Parts: sequence; structure tokens; C-alpha cells
Amino acid sequence: METRSPATPYNSRNIKPLRLKINGKPVSINIKPWVTLLDLCREHFDLTGSKKGCDHGQCGACTVLCDGERILSCLTLAVMKEGAEVTTIEGIAEDGELHPIQQAFIDHDAFQCGYCTPGQICSAIGLLKEGKANSREEVKELMSGNLCRCGANVGIIDAIMEVKEGRR
Repeated sequence: METRSPATPYNSRNIKPLRLKINGKPVSINIKPWVTLLDLCREHFDLTGSKKGCDHGQCGACTVLCDGERILSCLTLAVMKEGAEVTTIEGIAEDGELHPIQQAFIDHDAFQCGYCTPGQICSAIGLLKEGKANSREEVKELMSGNLCRCGANVGIIDAIMEVKEGRR
């Protein structure tokens, strides 16, 4: 009778190839299928700007842009994003120039402790691309998935509205 060791979740058969772009750079990696996009960025590529806040998709600290849309990277399996273009906070500035949202956050003091700021900025950029928010109330509602426990919400909304209205 042949004896076989039970398959464990850590055997090499569970490794999946993944190709995508992160911050404009093509990457190819073999990963376990249960690795989240957040953990891929933080642990495999040392992109630690996106934060692990609640790890349940309730706080928005992990928000990144995927093909231009804002997503919660703690709830997204990396293998689901084969071929996608992921932008983290580290990829927002271009040629050393801050994105207008980044500058507006600075100008409006839209952060205190800074923990949620990377997710807030990525979410704000995605929000502006969606073209849905036309008033402060709509911005507030559409940004409600990104929590700032320090109370910088007024500055965050001011920063987004400034960019939305073309004052930046």
C-alpha cells in the first residue's frame, strides 16, 4: 500500500505565477493564491505606503488604484489582478512632482497622524476619475469608506473640492 503525505496548503503545487504592473513597472512573481494585493505590495515589493488598518475592508487605509479604479487591497487576492496595473501611493507623484491631490492635502492640512493618508489620497484620485462627486456632500458620501480617526475629514474634503473645482 502506497502512503502519501497529505497535501498541505504550503506545497509547491499551490504556487501561482502572476504578472502585473505596479507603479508603472512590470513585475512577475510566483505567489500563493491566498496572498492579498496589500500583502503582495508590502511584503514582496516593500511598498509600505498602503496600510493594513482593519484587514476587513472597513477603514480604507489599504486603498490603491487598480486600472485607475480605487479598490481595497486587503480584500483583493493578488492572483485576481493578473495583467492589471496597480498604483500605490508610492506611484502617484510623477517626475518628482506631487499629484495635485497630494499638494492639496498638504495645503489643507488634510492629515494628522498620517496613517490613513495614503489610502485617502488614492481614494480621492479614483473618486475624481469617477466623475460622480459634484458637491461636498457627494464627496463626503463617496469617501465614507476611508476613515480618518484623527478628524481631518474637513481638510480632506476641502482638498478634494479644490482639485475638483480646478483651483489646483
